[in-house]
Amino acid sequence: MSDTSRPIAYGRLMHHAMRGLIRTVLNDVAERGLPGDHHFLITFDTTHDGVDMADWLHDRYPSEMIIVIQHWYDGLEVDDHGFAITLNFGDTPERLRIPFDAIQTFVDPSVEFGLRFETTEAPDDPGDGAPPPEDDGDDGADTPTADAEIVSLDRFRKNH
Repeated sequence: MSDTSRPIAYGRLMHHAMRGLIRTVLNDVAERGLPGDHHFLITFDTTHDGVDMADWLHDRYPSEMIIVIQHWYDGLEVDDHGFAITLNFGDTPERLRIPFDAIQTFVDPSVEFGLRFETTEAPDDPGDGAPPPEDDGDDGADTPTADAEIVSLDRFRKNH
């Protein structure tokens, strides 16, 4: 018997699917490298649980950071929960660990593709039956819900 009073939570399902898309793309890049002119601008929440970065970087970017994966990167490793990568910050290589749930935007300007994830607290959310990427076994009553959408690339373009 099904619960006909429970709505389908399309926002949460889309959120999960788009995080899976990012995981798939980064897995491909980890295995084969960046093809052609592809490169990524990734904005993430530096305060999110599971983000691991050097203290000096966290001091410089206390809430949000944009990284660029393009010409030089090393050791890209992807798992079900996030990715780790070494990037160069002013001739100083630093290792970052970024959970997929910390990502706020993912943009590939070379093909004008972008995603933006917005999170809003929903304490009265009854749960939708779709477990979040890291299902901790609770009913989802206190977990944030998120929506995914295509992001405008104007934010990342430089004015000349």
